[in-house]
Amino acid sequence: MSIRAPRKGENYELSVDLNSEYRDKRKDAIKRVIASMTVGKDVSGLFPDVLKNMQTDDLEQKKLVYLYLMNYAKTQPELVILAVNTFVKDSEDPNPLVRALAIRTMGCLRAEKIIDYLCDPLQRALKDENPYVRKTAALCVAKLYDLKPELVIDNGFLEQLHEMIADSNPMVVANTVAALTDIHNIATSNHPPASPSDPAIFNITSTILNKLLIALNECSEWGRVAVLNALSRYNAQDEKESEHICERVVPQFQHANGSVVLAAVKVIMIHMRGIRREDLSKQLIRKMAPPLVTLLSSPPEVQWVALRNVNLLLQKRPDLLSSEMRVFFCKYNDPLYVKVEKLDIMVRLANDNNVDALLSELKEYASEVDVDFVRKSIKAIGQTAISIESAAERCVNVLLDLIGTRVSYVVQEAVVVMKDIFRKYPSTYEGVIPTLCANLEELDEPEAKASLIWIMGEYAEKIDNADELLSTFVDTFTEESYQVQLQTLTAVVKLFLKKPDSSQGVVQRVLNTATKDCDSPDVRDRAYIYWRLLSTDPGAAKAVVLAHRPPISIPRTTVSPALLEELLGEISSLASVYHKPAETFIGHGRISADSVQRKGSELSDDRSAAQKAFQTVAAGQQAENLLDFDDAPAQEEPSGLAATQILPSTPAAANFLSGTSANPLDDLVSIFGGMSASGSGGGAGDGGLSGLGGMSGFGSMLPTAGSVSPPLDSLTSPTTVQKPQDDLLGLF
Repeated sequence: MSIRAPRKGENYELSVDLNSEYRDKRKDAIKRVIASMTVGKDVSGLFPDVLKNMQTDDLEQKKLVYLYLMNYAKTQPELVILAVNTFVKDSEDPNPLVRALAIRTMGCLRAEKIIDYLCDPLQRALKDENPYVRKTAALCVAKLYDLKPELVIDNGFLEQLHEMIADSNPMVVANTVAALTDIHNIATSNHPPASPSDPAIFNITSTILNKLLIALNECSEWGRVAVLNALSRYNAQDEKESEHICERVVPQFQHANGSVVLAAVKVIMIHMRGIRREDLSKQLIRKMAPPLVTLLSSPPEVQWVALRNVNLLLQKRPDLLSSEMRVFFCKYNDPLYVKVEKLDIMVRLANDNNVDALLSELKEYASEVDVDFVRKSIKAIGQTAISIESAAERCVNVLLDLIGTRVSYVVQEAVVVMKDIFRKYPSTYEGVIPTLCANLEELDEPEAKASLIWIMGEYAEKIDNADELLSTFVDTFTEESYQVQLQTLTAVVKLFLKKPDSSQGVVQRVLNTATKDCDSPDVRDRAYIYWRLLSTDPGAAKAVVLAHRPPISIPRTTVSPALLEELLGEISSLASVYHKPAETFIGHGRISADSVQRKGSELSDDRSAAQKAFQTVAAGQQAENLLDFDDAPAQEEPSGLAATQILPSTPAAANFLSGTSANPLDDLVSIFGGMSASGSGGGAGDGGLSGLGGMSGFGSMLPTAGSVSPPLDSLTSPTTVQKPQDDLLGLF
């Protein structure tokens, strides 16, 4: 007995209206269905009723029905077949908009049962007289290749796409390039990757290059980005060709769309590698600066993306924006993420000519209310001092002014920065040490304390009351963080080596506390090393603790040169924003759906291999045979441990065999723990520990061979079984 649908509710009313004899009522019902679908209501039950309204001359109604079909085709694949005739009919409609709409919708349905019906309409659409239909069909080929590659190859769609690159309409060319690029990416990302001769591989030749350059200026912004990305993949034959490409791409810098500008920058940066003329390179760099500056007037999100890309470009070409420092000054309403990126770029652009303007700007930022931004601004002052030696004194004066404000977090960050300046310019700015020591009470953060302690230890001979200052940290030694403890320990030892008479008591106290009361192994180990050095050879202690250290410097690049070149080839993509290669966050670098399946099959292989290894050990074979996972059956019955069947019954071994073990030591524990308790009286060959080659280290710690093993049945008693973990831990 079938249950009828309830004759009430919103869906029932929609169903009645969809079957109404009045056209306006049906159209209004379709709009309400789409509205319900948009807000997440389930209207899949109305599929047959909506489908009846497909055959109409009203283009708006047809679009709405197609939209509904695209949304529910996956959940109702059997009913989609009913729409095939209408699709085929629409693909031959006199109106090109209807023809294109039918092809686009069929490509978006992604239903297995409808794919075969798509080939003939698509074949006609690729040769359609209207360019709008052709460009829509070109993208449909890429969608079809993603679903069923062999169908695209068998029907010759790839050859047709290659022919369409010579199309008279630039938009058709752009969509064709986008489709071929997508197919190329799918083919190269497969396992194993497609061979270079595969028709799916999009190799750009010099003939294709000329066609792309002709179409470039006539495309829409989306088309230009697709063409420019294709140009970035082209390998120029010689320097002349590289120059020609750059000259043709430079006008794209004037485009209003930021994505087009960045794609053009990418093409120029890649093809500049083949240009040897220094004057032309400088000219291209000069032309690149204004469009990049223009991008900074975009909304904050676009601005940040532009800044991340500019950061990369400056690492390769430091002279790119050397005269544009003021453009990167922070505005009061900039979000923090934009301000931080601007600070980084300002430090990169700093030179003798603009350092005064930069320092006055950074000093202004240090009085802002945003604590994180203030800290980063003070850090930027320190980076400027380290990178520009002639400006170091001015930077130190700015830092002293900031310390004079007595604002806690400003003082603490300034102390940390001063430590770096002392490391870069040792014995140069000793006059500021009293000011730093006077602010000792202000410090409560571990990094700031550790920095000031390092300065006191490094210049202990110049500070009269260094022993008193360090004594305050020795008194609270166990309460401090490990970072402060380590610095206190080293600073006191430095003080002792420089002033042995006045600091013997302090060093004895800190060494006693560090070795007896401290719970950090790092601090204890360092204390023991210092103690032994001081007690055996003070000369060696001086050579180690007071050794000359090379001055620090700030690297010009934040990534390796090889990675920088790779990222410059990915400008305007996520890779250039994250400053990481694409494979680290998409595709094979991450766990995708297909890689999860592959991992599953690999995991089952690993489990079977692990099981074989486990059985090999359990059978009492030699350690060399652990690598022998041959499937051939054993010639003789297993003896010793394998015969007892005890190992798999232990929880650790059972987990190991099933692959669910959370503890990496489970396999080791269960093997050696079980074996020490389970040797039957058969000697070494029957599975005792001595039967495992190379394990004599463990064997020497076990009972001697003369000790009597317990009988086999005693092992099965729960009262006499010892935990395998206890057995292994007992060895140590």
